[in-house]
Amino acid sequence: EKFEKIKHAEPMLSLGNAFSYDEVREFDKRTKRLLKNSDREIEYTVEPKYDGLAIELSYRDGLLFRASTRGDGYVGEDVTHNIRTIKAVPLKIEGLGKVPLEIDIRGEVYMDIDEFEKLNRQREEKGEPLFANPRNAAAGSVRQLDPAVTTSRKLFLACYGIGAVKGLGMKSQSELITWLTEARFPTPTGMKITKGIDEVIDAVREIEASRSDFTFETDGAVIKVNDFGLQQKLGVKTREPRWAIAYKFQAHQGTTVIKEIHGSVGRTGVITPFAVFEPVRIGGVTVSRSTLHNWDEIERKDIRIGDTVLVERAGDVIPHVILVVKEKRTGREKFFPIPEKCPACGSRVMREEGEVAVRCVSLHCPAQIQEKIIHFASRGGMDIEGLGEKNVELLYSRGLIKHFEDIYRLKKEDLIKLPRFAEKSAKNLIEAIERSKHTTLAKFLFAIGILHVGEYAAKLLAKNFRTLKDLYHTSSERIVNIKQMGEKIASSVSAFFNDEKNLLTLDSMIKLGLDIKNPDFALGKDEALPLKELSFVITGILPKPRKEVEETIEKNGGHPSSALSARTDFLIVGEEPGSKLQKAKTLGVRTISYPEFLKLIEERTGHPRLF
Repeated sequence: EKFEKIKHAEPMLSLGNAFSYDEVREFDKRTKRLLKNSDREIEYTVEPKYDGLAIELSYRDGLLFRASTRGDGYVGEDVTHNIRTIKAVPLKIEGLGKVPLEIDIRGEVYMDIDEFEKLNRQREEKGEPLFANPRNAAAGSVRQLDPAVTTSRKLFLACYGIGAVKGLGMKSQSELITWLTEARFPTPTGMKITKGIDEVIDAVREIEASRSDFTFETDGAVIKVNDFGLQQKLGVKTREPRWAIAYKFQAHQGTTVIKEIHGSVGRTGVITPFAVFEPVRIGGVTVSRSTLHNWDEIERKDIRIGDTVLVERAGDVIPHVILVVKEKRTGREKFFPIPEKCPACGSRVMREEGEVAVRCVSLHCPAQIQEKIIHFASRGGMDIEGLGEKNVELLYSRGLIKHFEDIYRLKKEDLIKLPRFAEKSAKNLIEAIERSKHTTLAKFLFAIGILHVGEYAAKLLAKNFRTLKDLYHTSSERIVNIKQMGEKIASSVSAFFNDEKNLLTLDSMIKLGLDIKNPDFALGKDEALPLKELSFVITGILPKPRKEVEETIEKNGGHPSSALSARTDFLIVGEEPGSKLQKAKTLGVRTISYPEFLKLIEERTGHPRLF
């Protein structure tokens, strides 16, 4: 079941970005040039940029009849049932003498910082994955198939614009905000009307200075030409209005002291060092740990236990250590060497030549086994809701699950006896396990965690092998002949499917009711796919989740990759692009926007193959 697609009457455009005040001044000069008026100062509005989920609320005769997400700017998803449960959303336009016949109101649904931290604490207690930031939490709360989940989370709304409208005449952005306020819609905190670019920059600085006082997360300030008539004259370029821009703030940073450094063991045995430091509030969120990535990174930055460090948190990026404040060293700081033994099981560790990764070599390492089960149950794998880190740890410690197949032997009676489980939660987990039995070959191959096999490699295998049994005893030569399958993956897959213990485990799972379909099998059927043999890399924030765009690439025969090289055919560029954009220019890789990507598919097929 998915959300119904809704076409916006007027496109919900994204904003261009400015990362310096020079770029803001250039925006003002460009605006004046387009209006052929270089002398008169332009009136702008300046407001905080809310970091949430863009939404459109459609009212007919004053009543909310539909709510939709921004989507790709042209087509969004119908989330009416969930939006109706948010207390901040007016179900009826009130407080006014005249109500427009039709009006589409645009705004941002967001979660404040305190509510976000509370939600993550609850999820941690339940063993569920944590949200990276309030924006993801808000988006995840709205895009729920069960409205009760949305109802249980405290969400807020800030309205800042309109789309299609009938029966309402307004001349400016400031007039619109006044009307929205009178109609009892929440509006942006502290919007200012400014005259000229100097006042704009002063207003932006004021918002940035107040940033830490806001109850919500903001990553910038939105600058708009106030006059709607001038907005009309300026128009749009591609998918951005020429009359507005977003000034993006610098990433949040804070200094703290590293108390401890530990190693965590992943499902493939890789040991990743992480720092535990004195809790520090960065951007309104309290953080107390950060990945250190690997020992090469520790050595490069010369990070030691006891060091004072600068920590940065930007958007949905996990906090990371930027640098060591060496002037504050006392001489009591300690090195953290590469461990000789696994921190989880005490087994020998190894580091292969040419690799940065340090691995535990034991096949019986409890940390690896638990991480493999967590991966198996994850959304990208078997999608077993409720089988997160805490519950896996509990079930493993009680001896109820040691291998994948043990999940399918669990009974409600086993769970009810355990702490953290009651009648309802036990029933829900068993039902989720039952649902997971019906899956696809691609998802299953990803879930079982074969070394070097990610989601894309799993789909390639599913395209070339009709059934799971067809993979049994396959040779690496057979797999390496599949385009885009390297020797490393081929060797790993062949080793897995030639191990009799692995095959017995798979057979056992099938006997327990596992039902694997393979809709991806397309040997010889993909010749006409529009993106066949084209490779794509993505940078920046796109209108749709990155995973969804990668699926679109794959369904159209293309190859999504995270690594940019001279062999890459296209770099899809979204908002806030990273260093890949400059690298693409250096390498001569063609760059395209998301709408241009969709157009590429349309041109090659006559229609967009999106889902």
